[in-house]
Amino acid sequence: MTFQFTPDLATGNTAIDSQHKELIAAMNNLLDACSKGKGRESLSSTAKFLYDYTSKHFADEEKLQIASKYPDYANHKRYHEDFKQVVRTIVAELERDGPTLVLVGKVNNSIGGWLVNHIKKEDAKIAAHIRSMQK
Repeated sequence: MTFQFTPDLATGNTAIDSQHKELIAAMNNLLDACSKGKGRESLSSTAKFLYDYTSKHFADEEKLQIASKYPDYANHKRYHEDFKQVVRTIVAELERDGPTLVLVGKVNNSIGGWLVNHIKKEDAKIAAHIRSMQK
């Protein structure tokens, strides 16, 4: 399954939307590599990029939340930390077992599904909060 950055994922914040597009592209690259049975090294580097970029993106998002005094910052940060742990676990499994159909399913559901849902629900709240502060 390929994920697309659709209009319903746009938060209206150019920097965040750009990073979301990069995350979706990285996730799609990982899924593509898994589906083609690429070597562990290739998969590992793609998965590591996804983890590193996710960490950078979350840090940038959290700075915006702090600067705008986002009221649900603590919960949002917890969602980020939980997600980073899921990605770390999947990367470790990938390095240990290589690409498997089970892993592709985990990438689709645990990374892709979470990310899209998080953007639509949680990140949209942040964007709305920031817009309300600018009025």
